[in-house]
Amino acid sequence: ALQAMLDDGKLLPSPDAILINGKGPGRANFTVEQGKTYRLRVSNVGLRSTLNFMIQDHNVTLVEVEGTHTVQNTYTSLDVHAGQSLSVLFTADRPAGGYHIAVSSRFTNQTLNSTAVLRYAGSTGFSGPPRALNQSDVDFSLNQARSIRTNLTASGPRPNPQGSYHYGSINVSRTIRLANSAGQVGGKPRYGVNGVSYVDADTPLKLADYYNISGVYRMGAIPDAPAASHSGTQNGTGADAALKNATAVMDSDHRSFVEVVFENSEDSLQSWHLDGYSVFVAGMDKGAWSEQSRKGYNLVDAVTRCTVQVYPRGWTAIFIALDNVGMWNVRSEDWVRRYLGQQFYLRVYTPTHSVRDELPVPTNAILCGRAANKSRLPVSQ
Repeated sequence: ALQAMLDDGKLLPSPDAILINGKGPGRANFTVEQGKTYRLRVSNVGLRSTLNFMIQDHNVTLVEVEGTHTVQNTYTSLDVHAGQSLSVLFTADRPAGGYHIAVSSRFTNQTLNSTAVLRYAGSTGFSGPPRALNQSDVDFSLNQARSIRTNLTASGPRPNPQGSYHYGSINVSRTIRLANSAGQVGGKPRYGVNGVSYVDADTPLKLADYYNISGVYRMGAIPDAPAASHSGTQNGTGADAALKNATAVMDSDHRSFVEVVFENSEDSLQSWHLDGYSVFVAGMDKGAWSEQSRKGYNLVDAVTRCTVQVYPRGWTAIFIALDNVGMWNVRSEDWVRRYLGQQFYLRVYTPTHSVRDELPVPTNAILCGRAANKSRLPVSQ
């Protein structure tokens, strides 16, 4: 139903509420025992909004972000942007009673609030209403994001086990600047990246790439940098430049190390996801990115994650070690923007079909579209 509205050129209405584990305000319940420590994994699976999470009168210790062990800083609340996940520890060390787990939308025109109930076993009553946050405090959120760093003393999976992967010392082979923009195509709202709005193909791109089927997608349709009008240098919005539709794929070399800068000249917060990778979040700030911005990068213990936020009229820079062959989706985690074209595919390519680099197509994969009559390709060890 939501897709049909967008296909007709309509905008979606504002959301009605925030759900916690699928339940409305005050309906989700968690019982804890005095003195015990608990782990909560918090995921923002909403359509678009940043959500702030807090436990009334309790501090939380951040321990994990999307599979990465983090420096164990303590917070009173945490912003969780669309598509992001994190884990916190908290200790039930307050007077027995009921407390609110409060969740609020951030950086939106209309603020929504919701709560779950944290109940100490055997207790009654409540501690009172939770405190309110400044809904549009970008500096608070930005400084918090910069404080989230990889724990180099914790054992964990790649890409940074015990600090042995010194990403800050690797030569960058390519810089890619990606600017989001809004516009119209054919009189209907569309969103794009570097002036290109993505449209789906009739064949899965991975199959088209694997079987070398021509005409399914356009290699190189996404440029490495935005035109001036798409990067917000005209009229200050980046939202009024012309967009063109394309099944856009950006090519890249296997085992290269690239810098990607997300540039946001709009007034809304952006959230970006890259399939198949965790990336080093080297820096973020308000204003326009320039080469001088690299002086402020974290080249030692930047957090690695797969979904990054870009603040209104700001930028975020990441490093990616392209060691995973495939056709990987780069997309906005704002569902409306993604559905209407703010995405593309990054092709990490090697000319050999070897299981050392990529597993073969599964035997139960459905060969559809223009690949329907293809046979399995041999692979080497």
